[in-house]
Amino acid sequence: MNTIHITLVFLVAIYGILRWGYPRKAEIASGYLRYVLLGIAAFLILCPFVWLVCAVFKDKDVLMQYTFLPAVSDWSTKTLNFNNFRALFAGEDTVQGRVYFQEYVINSLFLASTATSINLFFASMGGYALSKYEFRGRQGIMAFMIGSMMFPSMLFLAPVYRMIFAFGWMDTYLALLVPGACSVFGMFLFRQSMTSVPDSLIEAARIDGASEFGIYFNIIMPLVRPITGAFCLITFLGSWNSFIGPQVFIQTQSKLTLPVVLNQYMGVYTQQYGVFLAGTLLAIIPPAVLFFALQKEFVSGLTSGGVKG
Repeated sequence: MNTIHITLVFLVAIYGILRWGYPRKAEIASGYLRYVLLGIAAFLILCPFVWLVCAVFKDKDVLMQYTFLPAVSDWSTKTLNFNNFRALFAGEDTVQGRVYFQEYVINSLFLASTATSINLFFASMGGYALSKYEFRGRQGIMAFMIGSMMFPSMLFLAPVYRMIFAFGWMDTYLALLVPGACSVFGMFLFRQSMTSVPDSLIEAARIDGASEFGIYFNIIMPLVRPITGAFCLITFLGSWNSFIGPQVFIQTQSKLTLPVVLNQYMGVYTQQYGVFLAGTLLAIIPPAVLFFALQKEFVSGLTSGGVKG
């Protein structure tokens, strides 16, 4: 029996003692079982992250030799070191010159932040128009929007590529930002959230002389802050993890994003597992920071329509 088996047997034995040793206090055993199951679930969820952190510090010669870390007696510069990070930040020679890993990080941050800002602006304005303005064809537009969400994005890759090539946007960030400047999902999300805002607030603002854009920016947007946080997080993650777009439209090495570059470490002729895992660990940090910063708004945004009122 290994350590895991012994631990499980010990936990089950404690539950048996609590359950049958104190039959009148069954709630103690139930509470213990609940916490044990939650602890096991947390352990299973955190295991891949712990393995990743351990793997990036292991030397390439012992990367597959240990599941997590070697025994303390085997710790040395030959088993644990920073060689993966040194190779990651050493840079690589390209036709345009030497390119460093931090340049790819900056590219991804720029594209993800810009795409999120553009999507937030247009999607929120579109949702506001669909929720608070009465005009001919609104229902048809809504039906068309919902219907368009049934088609996978890969279906439009060929026509979008031809359009980008005709506009001369190949190897530019316009090819990545313009086609996805407005999200149908985002417009529908904001439309559903803004429908719950009372029309009396808008009418009162108009009587006070507020402009339509002022109403949208100063009244509507603060009231839908939870859904804004959820949408920003979803959009940022989608842009940060985007692979097909940069792979197809970007040709200059120094303009590539993190997902494309990390994939190059696992090519046909190169198998740099340690460097790939080190880059993956660093690529997780910005989305994780954003998630913890917007965690409250994200949860509130997802549950804002769950209660009628």
